[in-house]
Amino acid sequence: MGARRVSDPQNPSDDARLKVLEARIAAAKAATEPTPHMKKDYSQAQVAWRMVIELVAGLVIGFGIGYGLDILFGTMPIFLVLFIGFGLAAGVKTMLRSANEVQERRLAQDAAEKRDD
Repeated sequence: MGARRVSDPQNPSDDARLKVLEARIAAAKAATEPTPHMKKDYSQAQVAWRMVIELVAGLVIGFGIGYGLDILFGTMPIFLVLFIGFGLAAGVKTMLRSANEVQERRLAQDAAEKRDD
């Protein structure tokens, strides 16, 4: 068996070879990484589900309060209809607030990307 050659960390040619190797490793990692649009799509789906849940929660809470008041006072459809409407309005208001937050976040992200360019 021949003698094995050990690289010298102080040798400049070894440093250049190391940099080339690191660049090749980084290129190989970049080629195998998943595309970032997948994360973006999941984020949009998450926002959509959040909005749906906010709307349904407003309706359910309004239904519960209205039904409870109608049972308490013996006036069956009056408070039920009234509070379902209030719950719908509250759910829509919350959905619009969430949409506004998403829009502000996206505008801030676009502004940051333009600054980097």
